[in-house]
Amino acid sequence: MSKQQKPISPLKNFFAGGFGGVCLVFAGHPLDTIKVRLQTQPKPKPGETVLYKGTFDCFKKTLAKEGLKGLYKGMAAPIIGVTPMFAVCFFGFGLGKKLQQKSPDDILTWVIFRHCGAERCIKMESSRPFNCLPQIQASTGNVKYNGPMDCVKQLYRESGIRGIYKGTALTLMRDVPASGMYFMTYEWLKTLLTPPGKSHNELSIPSILFAGGMAGIFNWAVAIPPDVLKSRFQTAPEGKYPNGFRDVLRELIREEGVASLYKGFNAVMLRAFPANAACFLGFECAMKFLNWLAPDL
Repeated sequence: MSKQQKPISPLKNFFAGGFGGVCLVFAGHPLDTIKVRLQTQPKPKPGETVLYKGTFDCFKKTLAKEGLKGLYKGMAAPIIGVTPMFAVCFFGFGLGKKLQQKSPDDILTWVIFRHCGAERCIKMESSRPFNCLPQIQASTGNVKYNGPMDCVKQLYRESGIRGIYKGTALTLMRDVPASGMYFMTYEWLKTLLTPPGKSHNELSIPSILFAGGMAGIFNWAVAIPPDVLKSRFQTAPEGKYPNGFRDVLRELIREEGVASLYKGFNAVMLRAFPANAACFLGFECAMKFLNWLAPDL
């Protein structure tokens, strides 16, 4: 029989989730840059070769042309936003579990994971255009933005508040089902990997890393097609897709086929495991520290 688990504290989840998000960005941003560049590279004209032949080719060219700094282009926006984003995300997850469970040992139902997916989508995803645009401009040779904040100002000046929230519908299409899968996979693997007579809080570091990494893999397995559409839509010139993601989808299918919806697959999957393993390890370590610092909170 497993040990009694501690009652869930949404406030601790809030702070620990923010720290976990910061860990995720530092671990995963280089491959996120590669992913966005692969997803948004233009189709080569007749007689031209494709800009990037794949994940490793994009990595080598970015490193050779821009150095290590190039792999961290656009990181300021997610770093600034990630603490509140993931804090709210994990706060919602903790609050949902607390409301669902009569005791800390109760097994969660599917409903909570759907709620968590919706909660994660309220995490300030408007920051994503500020991430994508600086990531791709160096590779196109058209340097328009001096950084994320300059990108924010120019988007607002050109398109108003709509420019800042461009791609919100696609973000919802991506994050609601993907986030449900994210938390469900992590909780299921935690339960599976917890030895008899032990609490989830006593999982070893390798087990946490494995559960978190696999949660990232399953999350992105669901999220890649809408993420491709989102990246293409957010980085397109104003007015190119008047009907939104439907125009993006039609263009991709017509010109590049269904496989185009999985552009950047290798980069996404290479990033998903270490980035999310780092996220959940950071979260669990922060939770242990907070439980030690304020056991009654």
